[in-house]
Amino acid sequence: MAKYRKLGRTSDQRKALLRNQVTALLYNGKIVTTEARAKEVRKIAEGLIALAVKEKDNFENVKVTAKVPRKDKDGKRVKEVVDGKKVTVYDMVEKEIRKDLPSRLHARRQMLKVLYPVTEVPKTPAGRKKNTKEVDLVAKLFDEYGAKYANRNGGYTRIIKIGPRKGDAAMEVVLELV
Repeated sequence: MAKYRKLGRTSDQRKALLRNQVTALLYNGKIVTTEARAKEVRKIAEGLIALAVKEKDNFENVKVTAKVPRKDKDGKRVKEVVDGKKVTVYDMVEKEIRKDLPSRLHARRQMLKVLYPVTEVPKTPAGRKKNTKEVDLVAKLFDEYGAKYANRNGGYTRIIKIGPRKGDAAMEVVLELV
């Protein structure tokens, strides 16, 4: 018996399909797909969530000083003339950041190998790239799902059958996070 389903695709297509569906599942909370795909996506997603649960508190808070450009009331950088050149004025600001410990950093990189980057686009069109923002799914895994499933030993997803698809009669299911 094989270790995984081939899903009628070449290996690169299959990998892309599974990565795409795992990303969609973790971003949206549920997806509708075929039963065979759902079972493969479930394996990958549960592995990522288990990794997030294991490493959720594995960081340290560190204070760092950073050079931040000074801005005026309109949000534009303040410039001053030095030796005949316009130079941006910087302020030193002390910030507190989370620094991953080595095992959490490794877990983060393992997750990034599977997940695609997600860009959130607003509903109302306000220009082509205006108000779009990158969603950090790895941070969502650690902060949201890691805390949510901390007291649970596996079984983070649920498959609900919704009946055969009209075109090819493939069994469709809803794969959702519990």
